Amino acid sequence: MGFVTRYPISQSSADVSPILGRSSVITTFTESSARAQQPLSARSGVIVHEWVERWGGAERVLEAMADAFPDADIRVLWSDAPGLSDRTVTESWLARTPLRQHKALALPAMLPTWRMPLRSTPEWVLVSSHLFAHHVRAPWPTKKFVYTHTPARYIWEPERDHRGNNPMVRAASALLKPIDRRRAAEATSIAVNSGFTGQRVLDAWHQPSTTIYPPVNTELLTTIEDWRSPLVDSEQRLLDSLKRPYLLGASRFVIYKQLEKVIEAGVAARLPVVIAGSGPSEARLRSFADQVGADVTFVISPSDELIRALYSNAIAYVFPAIEDFGIMPVEAMACGTPVIGSDIGGVHESVSLVGGGVTADLEHDTDWNDLLQQATALDSADFRPKTLAFSRGRFIEQLHEFVGSGLDAR
Repeated sequence: MGFVTRYPISQSSADVSPILGRSSVITTFTESSARAQQPLSARSGVIVHEWVERWGGAERVLEAMADAFPDADIRVLWSDAPGLSDRTVTESWLARTPLRQHKALALPAMLPTWRMPLRSTPEWVLVSSHLFAHHVRAPWPTKKFVYTHTPARYIWEPERDHRGNNPMVRAASALLKPIDRRRAAEATSIAVNSGFTGQRVLDAWHQPSTTIYPPVNTELLTTIEDWRSPLVDSEQRLLDSLKRPYLLGASRFVIYKQLEKVIEAGVAARLPVVIAGSGPSEARLRSFADQVGADVTFVISPSDELIRALYSNAIAYVFPAIEDFGIMPVEAMACGTPVIGSDIGGVHESVSLVGGGVTADLEHDTDWNDLLQQATALDSADFRPKTLAFSRGRFIEQLHEFVGSGLDAR
């Protein structure tokens, strides 16, 4: 497949965050997954992933996949996470070119790269796809299992991705759609990270799917009560300096996360706001906060320990983005904090399943005070344990069942 460079990847059980969804599709695979796991250990397999960012939701899924199948080879286009260790990963030829720093320019090369031969005939290939990784060529009789984070948004839903607002991209998408659909049809089975994504897979690829919510480290988050002790002195001082009660918005600082709406909520409710994260929209967000006269504290690149403390001390976590799943709202609920989110997308699924928040149309006239009143009336003792439906262990069990049942269906 043109994969030549090798380096290690971690198998650590680092913090992971899953997505919530409808109770009808949340199943604990105990005996059945145990039956599937045993023969899988003796079967050859390859895990395929688009590229490795320094850390993100897709990378958490990849790490859990690696833990689920410790003997499987891992193949990616390139990796930007040099700190990974303890696991062999193979990169493609693109890793040795400047294209790895320019995803848009690399797109034309990705499709033929994924169609290069694997140089082996594993019994199965498990693909983590949010762009074109599901195009990987699986030689006969290898079975290909695809875990879909999303069909490529700027091809199938350009209105939801600014990268699609380009005449050249729109023209290319018309050519890519039938190819993308054919490659998806090659899969033995398709899993998705939410029912919301499942409907998009049906609309775009005309394929059915199984919902397996991503892994979130709720096993840990639901047990922590002392959020201060893990913090270093500077973090404790920052936490103590925050005005209470506050609304929390936390994510990457990019346009589609709509963090301005968190600031608007604070103004409407006359509450201070904490915005945590980092990204290219920081200056724009600071300017907006000044423009509307909001009381906003920006916490840039918080540690895992600090973001947990920010969750647990917030009166509510506001998540306006329309996401395919949304790990951070699940983390917030696991920390005992109610969520206010969009009624479209994976967040609506997770909040509805857990009962740990409220969802509404946040795009138009929003009564933030009413939503805040509904959210703060919820009892964390009721909803916090329910976030275990999105645990890392549950994800691995369902993944074993997904691959194992497909291999057994001869």
